[in-house]
Amino acid sequence: MRRAEREAAFTDYVAARQVHLRRIAYAICGDWHRADDLLQISLTKLYVAWPRVCGKGTEDAYVRQIMVRANIDEHRRPWRREHVTDEVPELEAGADHQLEERSALFDALQELPEMQRKVVVLRHWLQLSVADSAKELGISEGTVKSHSSRGLAALERALSSTPQG
Repeated sequence: MRRAEREAAFTDYVAARQVHLRRIAYAICGDWHRADDLLQISLTKLYVAWPRVCGKGTEDAYVRQIMVRANIDEHRRPWRREHVTDEVPELEAGADHQLEERSALFDALQELPEMQRKVVVLRHWLQLSVADSAKELGISEGTVKSHSSRGLAALERALSSTPQG
């Protein structure tokens, strides 16, 4: 594949998947500004690896793994600071009725401990298997199951106590 074709394929992939990947980044880190940074880092690293990844059908998994690892790296930095935000992303037209439900879900998701949040996102939002989630996070399958169970229970408690409008 020529360079121009690879770059066109990369551009098409990013155009098609950017919104979805940004939401995954937000679900992982809990802040839209950090999610944008995380997505940018991930897409930059994907661009470098694009000749190896392109056309194999593993592009999304590769980007998710980059996001998880980049987020872990960011948490290890001593200058990292938490910034809580009440902003909700703009939704597409016709999706306004889902705003409150989605906002409550994301708020509850952000209350989870970091590893539980990552497991819940990978297992239940992205529907990865236990084995795939364990591999992406670098933990055992039993730990994935434990975090998943505890995270879902905490989400259920938080969402059942949320007033419904």
